[in-house]
Amino acid sequence: MNATDRTPADLLRSALAEDPARPLVTFYDDATGERVELSVATFANWVAKTSNLLQDGMSAQPGERVALLLPAHWQTAVWLLACSSVGVVADVGGDPARADHVVAGPDRFDEGLACSGERYALSLAPLGRRFTGGPPAGYEDYAVEVPTFGDRFAAYAPVDPEEPALVVAGAELTGAEVVERARAEAAPLGLTGPGSRLLSALPYDTWEGLSAGLYGPLASGGSVVLCRHLDQASEDTLTKRIESERVTATAR
Repeated sequence: MNATDRTPADLLRSALAEDPARPLVTFYDDATGERVELSVATFANWVAKTSNLLQDGMSAQPGERVALLLPAHWQTAVWLLACSSVGVVADVGGDPARADHVVAGPDRFDEGLACSGERYALSLAPLGRRFTGGPPAGYEDYAVEVPTFGDRFAAYAPVDPEEPALVVAGAELTGAEVVERARAEAAPLGLTGPGSRLLSALPYDTWEGLSAGLYGPLASGGSVVLCRHLDQASEDTLTKRIESERVTATAR
């Protein structure tokens, strides 16, 4: 990673420049059997499209807040980096009534209707499928809309690393603070550089979960094996996954 990187979006740009083909996020859902592997390049492409959706489709302005009513999931990771790219605040699990926009997953749609701004729904179905029969009332379907946006992103205004970028568990962090903390915590998590692979089953509703499940791997040049519903997997399944995915550290 580049020592001058000041925001999570900067970290992703550096990762893309250094080794676009390496894995960045490998996602498992043990309730559905889903496995998705995203290289740095593939992840960055999703981030670019989602950033364009935020900036142009949702007309989100730097400093506005997007309530992310989503679990630990590869698409949540995409939204977190897209928010950083545009300069909007990613409010993880935040109050939709106080947010400018909301992005919600299953079981959170009713809650998200309290937001008066743009609302996008994610099915979180395997392979990021769209909703069968259309999205919930009051929402746009992310899976339908995001493919229409461009693969390259340029922010209309520079993102200030000293401005708020993330709110999680009541704590507000600037982009620079996210990067600083992620770098400081990478080694204690077992992320010692390129080739490190951290298996994380922690939820995204705490800083610890976000650090292990996204920011730490990104800041260290490593990668994450992000597991949802790991409690539904057997110990034998977990052991085989750690071996097959070449996991070097775990956070559970």
